[in-house]
Amino acid sequence: MNESVTQTPEQSFSSLPLAQSIAHNYQDLIDLFNATFSKTENTVLVKGAHEPIYIPANDTHQNHQIVFAHGYFASALHEIAHWCIAGKKRRLLEDYGYWYNPDGRDATQQAEFEKVEVKPQAIEWAFSCAAGKSFRVSTDNLNGAPVNIQGFQEAVKQQVLRYLELGFPPRAAEFINVLRHFYQTRELDPRTFADESV
Repeated sequence: MNESVTQTPEQSFSSLPLAQSIAHNYQDLIDLFNATFSKTENTVLVKGAHEPIYIPANDTHQNHQIVFAHGYFASALHEIAHWCIAGKKRRLLEDYGYWYNPDGRDATQQAEFEKVEVKPQAIEWAFSCAAGKSFRVSTDNLNGAPVNIQGFQEAVKQQVLRYLELGFPPRAAEFINVLRHFYQTRELDPRTFADESV
């Protein structure tokens, strides 16, 4: 059994040497995402004022909306990552039909949260690297059970390495290429995801 290690809820990892020299503006993400997916997937990225949410098209708005929190660049990447792994039926449901268990989770709830978060956080890490931005895994449980952040980080790393070997989900792969082109970053490979702390 792994010994729990209590640390800050987020651990930062270097994405690329260029991470500090590139300007990252959430409006660029909105423009890039909407230019790529608004017509083909009827989905737009929207800056929200509060918590992130996915809202399917309805009588009020014709597009599906990925709403990210407070104009945070990382929040936008994270919410796009969730969208990239949600299937067609899930994308017709608010928040993909999932129920979010908030901060304050016990050990069992936290383990379930981390199990579900491995794939989107692996994709988010790839997005961050493609944008030349540092990445932070998030266990998102400040007021809950102690977490083994190194164990979770390793699970996310192993997932991103599997994606590199077997291929990213199609929409994720497409957006990685869009980000790489815009930010002029190199092709992703296993060396990109070294555990170098920032």
